[in-house]
Amino acid sequence: MSTPSASTIQASPADGQSVATVRFMKLDDRATIPQYQTQLAAGLDLAACLPRHDVPETITVHPGDIVKIPLGFACAIPAGFEGQVRPRSGLATKHGLSVPNAPGTVDADYRGEMFVALINLGRNPIDITHGMRIAQLIIAPVSHANIVEVDSLEDTDRGSGGFGSTGL
Repeated sequence: MSTPSASTIQASPADGQSVATVRFMKLDDRATIPQYQTQLAAGLDLAACLPRHDVPETITVHPGDIVKIPLGFACAIPAGFEGQVRPRSGLATKHGLSVPNAPGTVDADYRGEMFVALINLGRNPIDITHGMRIAQLIIAPVSHANIVEVDSLEDTDRGSGGFGSTGL
């Protein structure tokens, strides 16, 4: 079985940073493979791929709406890393467009088409069109924890103080 052609995106690491090679495979010829917009950008920009299947050419996100936007590609994130889907700061601050589960997580073993869930927290409708950069993908290392069930936990100064317990 042959491997489909895919683009490889690599970053230039700063001292002490690890670099993950993330493989992207277009599922739609019109899809935009994510790119860093500047040499030191943390996130890869994610662009809408419209129209797709039963998705129209333009998706209007009304205030309070949550929509799922197709990206037209699948990817392979290496073991030990995850993809964190985050809002783009300009869309969030100027228009209230955000990611409802921010950051959304893309696990290293997911191989399906990528989508971005968007929520309009603003006051005006926002039109999403083909090729529009709608979110960003951060590739980050993942740590797994050893899970141990115990009968009690050690005391701390904070104790069981929850939300707002340390002040405003």
